[in-house]
Amino acid sequence: MKAEYINPFLESAVIVIEQVIQIKPSTGQLGVKEIKFANDHIWIQIGINGQMNGDIVFGLSEEVALKMVSAMMGGYAIAEMDEMGKSAISELGNMISGNASTMLFNQGVSVDITPPKLVLSEQAAGISASKALTIPLIMDGIGELDIQVLIAS
Repeated sequence: MKAEYINPFLESAVIVIEQVIQIKPSTGQLGVKEIKFANDHIWIQIGINGQMNGDIVFGLSEEVALKMVSAMMGGYAIAEMDEMGKSAISELGNMISGNASTMLFNQGVSVDITPPKLVLSEQAAGISASKALTIPLIMDGIGELDIQVLIAS
């Protein structure tokens, strides 16, 4: 697992979050973690196919997701993660991954991404990898978004 796999997703996440949520996130420590799906979290899974194969998984607590969706909707307070909120947070993952796939293409790595799949903890069994290259993005006043890269090859 190479650290450069995560860089385009990290760069893209910073750009997209800054544009959509108007907060410049800072990055936490890069590391390799055991994959654990916490019950109060939401996961956005996006498949990668081509010269790289695997999944990108964005993990965030439901509380952070609500704050992000609220910021995406111009500050409108969101009390629960309804269909509109799920759609908004999925689209955020899609925007980050689409932008990252363009960055990878510009580096000579051709990949396609799948549409985002919102995964609640109970449904996470479909992810076969046990470890992921991971880095948290810290957003002041909102919380953390964990980017996990699960690359098969």
